[in-house]
Amino acid sequence: MASDLTEFDAVIFDFSGTLFRLEEDDSWMSDLTDHDGEPFDLHQQAELMRRMTAPVGQTVEMDAAEHHAWTNRDLDPRFHRQAYLDVLRKSGVAHQDQAVGLYERLIDPGCWSAYPDAAEVLAALKDRGIKVAVLSNIAFDIRPAFADLGVEHLVDEFVLSFEVGAVKPDAKIFEHALAALGSAPERTLMIGDSEEADGAARKVGCAFALVEPVPLAERPDGLRDALSAFGL
Repeated sequence: MASDLTEFDAVIFDFSGTLFRLEEDDSWMSDLTDHDGEPFDLHQQAELMRRMTAPVGQTVEMDAAEHHAWTNRDLDPRFHRQAYLDVLRKSGVAHQDQAVGLYERLIDPGCWSAYPDAAEVLAALKDRGIKVAVLSNIAFDIRPAFADLGVEHLVDEFVLSFEVGAVKPDAKIFEHALAALGSAPERTLMIGDSEEADGAARKVGCAFALVEPVPLAERPDGLRDALSAFGL
């Protein structure tokens, strides 16, 4: 139990765009070519990354089968692979081997980088006796990213959509996290980068803080600021 000096016993963090971000290395897209054999310019590369990491919404036109895979991508790794390879193909990545190579970067925890203050805030919450969960709509295991950063032991619960069978903004995934933490919703703060997905935690009674999913260098203390706004 946290100190009575704080209103919160637990904090739930989103993963992508909140604690970590997929920031491409220049080499990732250096060989990408479109259907005319032309390399992708910087604007096209940035748009590809946006489409690969956008938390909500449909980024390309889809038929019924493609839409089914997209809708269920964070519940089943098979749908996840199919959905994102479809997105890359429809975004102009002409060669299957190039699309697969880029997709494999997306699902490699080692390719995700932590925001500058992520380790610090996780350690500070642990020191104060405040429980922490990471809740993500995702179809691969992100625990190795935390292990590589040396902070996996600072996270009490990982609530991953493909493991629990529910996705944000469904209330069930927030309720699962609260039960795992043993925390009441009114004593729990959710922090995420999507008003639609993460902000839905308010529907089960949690407080919510929004952070911007900007490049790492542009958000050195966004997590600290979000916690501070709620007295943490």
